[in-house]
Amino acid sequence: MTDRMADQIAKGEEFEKKAEKKINGWVLFGTKYEDAAEFYDKSANYFKLAKSWDKAGSVYLKLANCHLKLDSKHEAASAYVDAANCYKKTSSKEAISCLQQAVNIFMEIGRLSMAARYSKEIGELYELEQNFEQAIVYFEQSAELFQNEEVTTSANQSKLKVAQFSAQLERYPKAIEIYEDIARQSLNNNLLKYGVRGHLLNAGLCQLCRGDVVAITNSLERYQDLDPTFSRTREYKLLADLAAAIDEEDVAKFTDVVKEFDSMTSLDAWKTTLLLRAKENLKAKELEEDDLT
Repeated sequence: MTDRMADQIAKGEEFEKKAEKKINGWVLFGTKYEDAAEFYDKSANYFKLAKSWDKAGSVYLKLANCHLKLDSKHEAASAYVDAANCYKKTSSKEAISCLQQAVNIFMEIGRLSMAARYSKEIGELYELEQNFEQAIVYFEQSAELFQNEEVTTSANQSKLKVAQFSAQLERYPKAIEIYEDIARQSLNNNLLKYGVRGHLLNAGLCQLCRGDVVAITNSLERYQDLDPTFSRTREYKLLADLAAAIDEEDVAKFTDVVKEFDSMTSLDAWKTTLLLRAKENLKAKELEEDDLT
């Protein structure tokens, strides 16, 4: 630790002690929590400068408590957010806990867009931990809150996350419903309509994983009705050719179709995972047929 950092930690501790002294002391007029809040704020800043993140986080929690005593709920929620930003450097669990408290307060005081924003942040922290179950819970909450505030673009971004994780957890009907719904909404928006083919492709890939050829064919017909230009895209051709390969139970054809598409438009990890699942289902079907003959 450098001398400068040691000095900053010493100052952080000094202001923290001043705050504690204020709270524990007897004051004739009711300003002790206001004075303590000021000292805690200075203390947390010094701990941040020293990159002593856990210590800064714990002081911000004390600051939040002071604001709650003063019934300054917005300031309390902001202090919980500051605590979360410090804990993000050391402990996702602590950061999530602080953000949850901030979200609860923002919801209580009617700051719904703030509650939505931090619900989304909690979802992102769970995503980093690969905890898709919990990520879905908070992205859904965030989508609902954004929708209440009519911030449709942000609501849809959160819904797309829900669809992505639902598909990863093999909850395909839920993912399909979201992708189709957002494709439908995007058609009448000049800025968003270029994303329609991507949403329909994702919905189609989820259909492929279910392995029901009739459902896939019906979906492709519905997508054409929804967007007549879709049948002229490479995405449509990919889905139609893969559906044919599944119908013919031809694993080699399935592989070739994917390779050809990937050589021109690189497939991301999510799409690759779904395509591998669909291929594994097809292989299993092929083995079943072989065993029967």
